[in-house]
Amino acid sequence: MGDRSRTRAAAIQLTSAKHRHRARCWRGAFSSMLARVEFVPRRRKSMSTSKSSRRTQPWRDTAIPRRPLLWLAAALLFTLPPMFGNLASWVPFLFLLALVLKFWMEPRGYRLRSTILKLILAAVTVGAIFLSYQTLTGIEPSVSLLAVLVSLKILEAHTAREFQVMVMMAWVLCLCGFLLSQDLAIGLCLFVAFALLIAALVQFHRGSSPGAFWLSLATTFKLLAQAAPLVVLLFLLFPRINTGFRLRIGDLRSAMTGFSDRLSPGGIAALANSTNIAFRAEFPDRRTGPVGPMYWRGLVMWHCEGMEWRGPYAPTSISDSSRRYPASDKTIRQRITIPPHGARWMFALDRPLGSPSGAMLARGNYLYSVQLIRKPRRYEVLSSTEPVRTELDAYERRQALQLPASISPAVRELAASFAADDSEPRQTVSRALQFFRNQGFRYSLTPGEYNKNDLEEFLFHRRTGFCEHYAASFATLMRLAGIPARVVVGYLGGEYNDLGGFFLVHQADTHAWCEVWIPENGWTRIDPTSVVAPGRASQDLSSFLAGRVASGEIATGRSAFFTGLVRLALVNQIRSIWEALNYQWDTRVMGFDADVQDVLLTSLGLTNKGPLPLIMQVLVVIVAVLIIYAGWMQLRTRPRTDRIQALYERFCRKLTRIGVQRDPWEGPSDFATRAAQSLPNESERVRRITETYIALRYAPGPGPNSIHRFAKEVDAFTAHR
Repeated sequence: MGDRSRTRAAAIQLTSAKHRHRARCWRGAFSSMLARVEFVPRRRKSMSTSKSSRRTQPWRDTAIPRRPLLWLAAALLFTLPPMFGNLASWVPFLFLLALVLKFWMEPRGYRLRSTILKLILAAVTVGAIFLSYQTLTGIEPSVSLLAVLVSLKILEAHTAREFQVMVMMAWVLCLCGFLLSQDLAIGLCLFVAFALLIAALVQFHRGSSPGAFWLSLATTFKLLAQAAPLVVLLFLLFPRINTGFRLRIGDLRSAMTGFSDRLSPGGIAALANSTNIAFRAEFPDRRTGPVGPMYWRGLVMWHCEGMEWRGPYAPTSISDSSRRYPASDKTIRQRITIPPHGARWMFALDRPLGSPSGAMLARGNYLYSVQLIRKPRRYEVLSSTEPVRTELDAYERRQALQLPASISPAVRELAASFAADDSEPRQTVSRALQFFRNQGFRYSLTPGEYNKNDLEEFLFHRRTGFCEHYAASFATLMRLAGIPARVVVGYLGGEYNDLGGFFLVHQADTHAWCEVWIPENGWTRIDPTSVVAPGRASQDLSSFLAGRVASGEIATGRSAFFTGLVRLALVNQIRSIWEALNYQWDTRVMGFDADVQDVLLTSLGLTNKGPLPLIMQVLVVIVAVLIIYAGWMQLRTRPRTDRIQALYERFCRKLTRIGVQRDPWEGPSDFATRAAQSLPNESERVRRITETYIALRYAPGPGPNSIHRFAKEVDAFTAHR
């Protein structure tokens, strides 16, 4: 952020005359926030040409050309998306404000010049970063600091050198943006920003010549195309740690909404409009999913507090049964891809028979990761399509019959009526379901607020709730009736993507249901929500709500325009394409870790003997590619250069035959002058041919038509003394 006003800059584009004037003298440290840039000063009207007077003349300063500045501004705008949602909210807004001020200041010749003011602004922003993060270390505070410094540099910069510094800082900002988020949309934004920065530099060095805009674009695409093979080669072969390219910072658990180890009234209903992705699922043995509803098991909750339930603090492992249940027509294999969420939850179709590597099968038959999931997790698991018969030991029975401390007499009496006449457990369950079916219970996204002790309020008065209300109340009633019961939380359904061949499960599909112990069948799934809302079990939540909204049975809070837009076939097709691309990005690019690289190297006949030998192999391949590329460029440019030189040498030989010989040390211009003096009748043709040769010889890219015309001029030249 230093003052570069005395730096000699190459003149790229002169400003208009009305913006040329002297910089005003500073009368104090805080005399003005903005100062006019000193562009081209007036010439001194002095007859003295002494060295002392020339030493006192100030350096010439040049404003940043407008067109490269527009390229740079566009690139900086594309670096903004990673900042939103990852950095403190005021940082991207400050960055955007600096860009707007720059375009207001630049035509008027203003810039942030006072060193003291710049130090004050830097200190204030650093203090604001510390207050926002309570620290100055870490990726988020560091990127925020870089973004703030770039903002100040934008306001300060006005010379050619500072423009190039801003481009370099913007490239670093692109890299930092990829550290903040590695989503496909962010990756595309940063790629565009990277390309625009190249275009800004190309435009800057080309100046304002005619056609510079399209030439800059063509050069940018050419450079990117030339770099693409090397980038792909490095991506595939360069050694990496076993985390792929996916990095996560901050508290992932607090940043991710959806699944939780505590079930409370309204917790799941609040996610009905969430578009966040929970996971993606493939079925390798079949094109589509299983027949019937897809219950994705996530967590089993044992501890009952009335309308609130929670899972165990430290789940215990049970024996892996996958070896006793090999794949058959009664099992289904799934391949699950979970985005990082900072917890240990893993999901599988009800019910998983075994656990993948790095996970355990916890008590209650659900998957639990050994390590926190801080990168995309991809695994395969086998599930049974039928209930798995297990024994209920004394410990599980005590847990499954635990009751809250306070239960109202009305609720106890209701539960006792279900178990009247010492009925079978199946009959008790059936009577309870009939109660929910026939007593006017309603399924609603906005059931109102309930406390954990409002079980009586829900069952006898309001009778409005979402899946968590019905699962929690039904399981509590079963325990009061003497039947072991527990609550299972996971997801229900999923949206099938035809292009990618996978099911997309959103956080909005979060669901809760019950399991009761039937002696002859073991733990049996009971979903009381399906009694109140029969269509919910057979559809994902979005499809179910769309039908209910169309019939006027339920309100989602969305506008009619938004609902109609979502249901358009074209919108759904575009969304499916985007989701398929996202899936391939996550699995093929971001998930390309050391294990996948080892498989690739083995298929290519290369063995990974460690990072150092692999780096040497990569360097050998890169050098070989660069040598091939250099040879190709040499062969590509050689014919053009040789032909122009050969034509000029033919012209010199024609002059030699009539007595005008070119000396070895003589340049084309000097030789043309001497030849014109010796051949006054042909002087004009000699000068024209020489000027054409010089233009073609040193032009950045002469076209074939120009070379062809030059050849015709040389062939037509015949001179006589």
